[in-house]
Amino acid sequence: MTNFEPKKLNKNWTIDDSISAYGINKWGDKYFSINSHGNISITPNRESKKTIDLFKLVKEIKSREINLPLIIRFNDILKERITELNNAFLKAIETYDYKNIYQGVFPIKCNQQKNVLEKIIEYGDHWNFGLEVGSKSELLIGLSLLENQKSLLICNGYKDKKYIETAILARKLGKKPIIVIEQRDEVQRIIEVVKDLRATPILGIRSKLSSKSSGRWGKSVGDNSKFGLSIPEIMLTIKELKKANLINEMKLLHFHIGSQISDISVIKDALQEASQIFVELSKLGAPMKYIDVGGGLGIDFDGTKTSSNTSTNYSLQNYANDVIATVKDSCEVNNIQHPIIISESGRAIISHCSVLIFNVLGTSHVSSQVNIFDQKNQSLIITNLIATLNQLKNLTHQKEDLSEIIELWNDAKKFKEDCLVAFRLGFISLEIRAYAEELTWACAKEIENQLDSDEIIHPDLSEITETLASTYYANLSVFKSIPDTWAIDQIFPIIPIHRHLEEPFCKGNFADLTCDSDGKLNKFIDNGKIKSLLNLHPPEEDNDYLIGIFMAGAYQEALGNFHNLFGNTNVIHIDINEDNSYKIKNIIKENSKSEILELLDYSSGNLVESIRVNTEYAINNKTLTIEEARKLIDQIETSLRKSSYLSE
Repeated sequence: MTNFEPKKLNKNWTIDDSISAYGINKWGDKYFSINSHGNISITPNRESKKTIDLFKLVKEIKSREINLPLIIRFNDILKERITELNNAFLKAIETYDYKNIYQGVFPIKCNQQKNVLEKIIEYGDHWNFGLEVGSKSELLIGLSLLENQKSLLICNGYKDKKYIETAILARKLGKKPIIVIEQRDEVQRIIEVVKDLRATPILGIRSKLSSKSSGRWGKSVGDNSKFGLSIPEIMLTIKELKKANLINEMKLLHFHIGSQISDISVIKDALQEASQIFVELSKLGAPMKYIDVGGGLGIDFDGTKTSSNTSTNYSLQNYANDVIATVKDSCEVNNIQHPIIISESGRAIISHCSVLIFNVLGTSHVSSQVNIFDQKNQSLIITNLIATLNQLKNLTHQKEDLSEIIELWNDAKKFKEDCLVAFRLGFISLEIRAYAEELTWACAKEIENQLDSDEIIHPDLSEITETLASTYYANLSVFKSIPDTWAIDQIFPIIPIHRHLEEPFCKGNFADLTCDSDGKLNKFIDNGKIKSLLNLHPPEEDNDYLIGIFMAGAYQEALGNFHNLFGNTNVIHIDINEDNSYKIKNIIKENSKSEILELLDYSSGNLVESIRVNTEYAINNKTLTIEEARKLIDQIETSLRKSSYLSE
């Protein structure tokens, strides 16, 4: 670990200061807070007395020889999210005197892990909660896991003949699959399969809405969206289904306006349009029974409750109220029976229950400590930099006037640039260039010491913070564990899980274990804005510094790749007991190096044998001893059985 120099260490730092610095009181909702020990606490809901110290939990997990990084899933939070979603719709149904029910489904693509899906089905069984599938593989998962015959199995995605046959035959098993027509060519395949099997499906149709979406996925809807039928295509489909005597099986309208919808007005517009399409389909003779409002229910990553990409300007109850009220109004005006409401909320259900924990392996930052040598025979550039540093040290500036500081900083940068030019031309040595850079960093540090945070963000001085920032090396792969931060600039709350009674006076970002320059975390939540540096503590020599990435339970594991052959992390499923103890329900072990290599068609046995042959050749040439060869092979065989991540 490198040494850190505190700028203005606040010895009276409190938990309230940490809460303000990281905004956990905003994005943490009812689940995450800081306890009196300065550690992150996990609580399933506001009414629950159950709570658990996350730092203590991680230490106890590590004592079981379960290594970091790891994902901890809190089953109690998952149960709470499912309960809260269903209760919100129940309350809306009661408030608006809606004459039907809500029956949700969980989209498997959001998190395909077996233990997760089993818990969702268990916790949702009371409400006949079902699943949404988007491929043949997901269809098989849904058929194997769903046992409640009242639960719906919404079949989306591209559908070939085998997909359609499987879904139709599943009805004979007592399942309740609904085949959603999303492409025009699926209609004829459905008609052909029905003739061949002499069995009837439950059909739905997905409509492309004209309503505009918002946020990161705003362009994924409308006339050019990947799935769904235009209004003319819907009319053709209805005509073909009537001709094939299948119009009586058309019972569902589905639409989707994107993921993580941040603005409630977008949802309202889409609901109005879709409700009217539902009414018209009923008038055309289809016995419409369900309306599936798709996904898009957002979560508030930054706690600002705004329409930014990382937030939502509505609550879960607002969402449920608008869905119920809008559908009811359209149906009642046209004397149409209220349909069963379905939603495919994935992110809103699964995000909060997973926390990714990693440890910091080390740090690096520029050295702002410099020794001033005898200026005799020094180059003019060095002399000028030393003079600039001395001027800064002796400076007494007025808070409202930063002109002199700005002028001196610009001088220091210019002298550093002159030094680089001189080095390129061969006029100065590498030693002098290094000395010039150290003097420049010392100037930056001196300015930082004199200014508070309000002044340091002056446009002409803002680069100083970046210059002096530290890189914290994280024991994880961004591409494996949180790929959305790299792929779509998704911002997750990131915070140390302990030491919140100490001031986090260092500013830094994170670099992961991969050799890819994109393997970094340098965008952080800042009260509705995005900042490039996070307030962190200096790591301690003999103690782990543990960082948590929160609300990352949706999509990340499914989308993660094996960049640099870093594999799955350990995953722990936790139940919190009434006495604030816990029970480990499941442990999903991390990938060994051998398992990852096998996925890419490398045989561990062949790999070891190839290296052994090379050692024999080296022994014969007397470049390697027998003892060294044995030690090398032992190390390789041991390494193959162990994690791809770094361990103690």
